[in-house]
Amino acid sequence: MVTNGSVAASAAPLPSVIHISSPYDSTGDPYPSLATTAISPGISSPEETPSLLLADDENTAVINTVFLVAKSFAMVVIIVAALFGNLLVIVSVMRHRKLRVITNYFVVSLALADMLVAIWAMCFNASVEITGRWLFGSFMCDVWNSLDVYFSTVSILHLCCISVDRYFAIVQPLDYPLIMTQRRLSLMLAVVWASPALVSFLPIFLGWYTTRSHLEYIKSHPDECSFQVNRSYAIVSSSASFWVPGVIMLFMYYRIYIEADRQERMLYR
Repeated sequence: MVTNGSVAASAAPLPSVIHISSPYDSTGDPYPSLATTAISPGISSPEETPSLLLADDENTAVINTVFLVAKSFAMVVIIVAALFGNLLVIVSVMRHRKLRVITNYFVVSLALADMLVAIWAMCFNASVEITGRWLFGSFMCDVWNSLDVYFSTVSILHLCCISVDRYFAIVQPLDYPLIMTQRRLSLMLAVVWASPALVSFLPIFLGWYTTRSHLEYIKSHPDECSFQVNRSYAIVSSSASFWVPGVIMLFMYYRIYIEADRQERMLYR
């Protein structure tokens, strides 16, 4: 049986903080505390939100401007260094008669190719990086892609020719003057400068390098210049521009190493 005393004893420990009131404040808003808790601690009132967002936008614009200026300065430095560095190589060989040997003619031709890369490929790429879009139309897009592939292939083929020249100079030093003649030098340089057109200008301007849908997309979006290749062109172009010259260079320098090691062992016998 529950007595009045037990009821009083059980009711005594109830906390005094429990207070049931109306969910409406004096203005009639239900649960006004929810609106207060939704405001973050850093914002005192909703009226300050637009000004803070405007300040964030200004800070972002300043950061983007600084980043753009730094990127533009870096690109200008790289382009100027490529131009004047390769120009010094050409002038040095032309001014000093002792440097006018067959190997250095390959080096001069390579320096010229790298200068053209800086002028044509790197300058167009800098404009895209700075402005964020292509400014010169779909025709110049094909020209840029062709020049990029062309001069890159020319540079790699020069390196391949230099490795072949060094191979004959070290492995067959007595026969080198008979092998590397001025006529053979001219023929090699002609092939180096002419053959890359077969994997650059010809397939790109004829539309063989990509899909039909990509060609239509480029024509309908002249402010974009992307270089998407199909599988056939990727295999042929990469083989002619990288894999075949790379394998030849590896083989030539391996043979040069073997011959140099053999001659060193002969000296210490």
